[in-house]
Amino acid sequence: MQLLRFRGRASVKRPSLQPTSIPQCWNRGAATSPAWGQASVLDQWVQREARPISLRQLTFFGRTLTEHRLLSSANYVRTELPTRIAHRLRDMQTLPYVVVTNKHMSHVYDLYHKAFEAFRKVKDIRTIEDNDDFCDIINKTLREHLTVIPSLAVGVIECQGLMDPEGMDKFINTMLRSRISRRVIAEQHLSLTETFHSPWHFPNAQHQNEANTDFVGEVFLRCSAKEVVEHCGKLAQDLARHAFGSKTPIPQINIRGHLDATFPYILSHLEYIIGELLRNSIQALIERQDVYSGEIPPIEVLICEAPQHVIIRVSDQGGGVPHDVLPYLWSFSKGPRSQARLKNLLQVPKMAATMQELRNPPPKHKDGRSSSSSNSSSSSKQIPSNKESSLSSLTFRPPNLRLGMGLPLSRIFAEYWAGSLALHSLEGYGADAFLQISKLGNKNEQLTTRASMDAV
Repeated sequence: MQLLRFRGRASVKRPSLQPTSIPQCWNRGAATSPAWGQASVLDQWVQREARPISLRQLTFFGRTLTEHRLLSSANYVRTELPTRIAHRLRDMQTLPYVVVTNKHMSHVYDLYHKAFEAFRKVKDIRTIEDNDDFCDIINKTLREHLTVIPSLAVGVIECQGLMDPEGMDKFINTMLRSRISRRVIAEQHLSLTETFHSPWHFPNAQHQNEANTDFVGEVFLRCSAKEVVEHCGKLAQDLARHAFGSKTPIPQINIRGHLDATFPYILSHLEYIIGELLRNSIQALIERQDVYSGEIPPIEVLICEAPQHVIIRVSDQGGGVPHDVLPYLWSFSKGPRSQARLKNLLQVPKMAATMQELRNPPPKHKDGRSSSSSNSSSSSKQIPSNKESSLSSLTFRPPNLRLGMGLPLSRIFAEYWAGSLALHSLEGYGADAFLQISKLGNKNEQLTTRASMDAV
């Protein structure tokens, strides 16, 4: 077969297809061809294996933070970020050309290519000044990539029918899990750098603030399942009152079981998962309130601590998942409500996937500038610590806007640290969600398989 080369990338020439109609992904604006860049440079990085890390290893770097350890962390991140991005660039290059030229997919590719070029050119980090310059690059990239999740979600829906649905779901799962992995190591290093520069880090200085003693970077060492459920439950209830009206009865949340269970975890990940589960249960119960003869049944949360795991079960009597939705519960790309999801996703230009971003857009001044004040629920100030995502103030999404990606994204978060998320539905009665978490912190991040060198 004849080989073609698009801007430095080898590809197999396929027979041309004559579609009977214009693909939907072309109807959303002009198709754009991403700049592939130099294939030889990308090949060199794709040959490298990503080096997964565990919560315990993340903690080790920050427990007794020294200049040597900070610079070691910087050089790990310096080489790991372009390696992980390179594999995802190669994955995107293997998509059908009609998919990767969708403007939303092309936007993601261009962001990844720009980040890859920036990180691969960073020299060996030898001084604190070098590290500070590197952190500036990381911060800039994190902010630019806030558009990745909604762009990917819109792109896969617009490109329905252009590739196998299972293949499309596998692709977006791979992309999002890799995105989580990069943000974890990047934000952990930023947090360690902030700790290194803080006044209480040095000997004979002011004692460390008590609220931060349970944190090493972004890792919360004694994450309490009960406290997280209470915090996320209060926030979800307040969001429901704002969405449905103050007079709407809100279901109570009962917590029982091993209430003292604690484990090391990244708090924003757990808050996102628990928050989505509770929001789904609260919304289902409120929309079904006419069925109940008395008060709305409460949501029952059971915490079970085992030697190596903590299991959190969330049970409700909200009627379960409709039979036409259940087969697509974990899918990003298909389902009977995909067009409604597409319409809603187009209203969310940026998304950090945090519980704190669930708020309406901030009001604007007369000159068009956004107000710096937040209209989020007051319960967002009652997080079990003072550690919030550094990006939570940059994004927002209306809490009543259904995007259809809360559960599948929650499962990716759960599986990332070798956990699991499952849901059992009894249509007409309710649903049980089971979240399993590894409590020892010794499980490596579950990275996706490396891209194949000859995949193109």
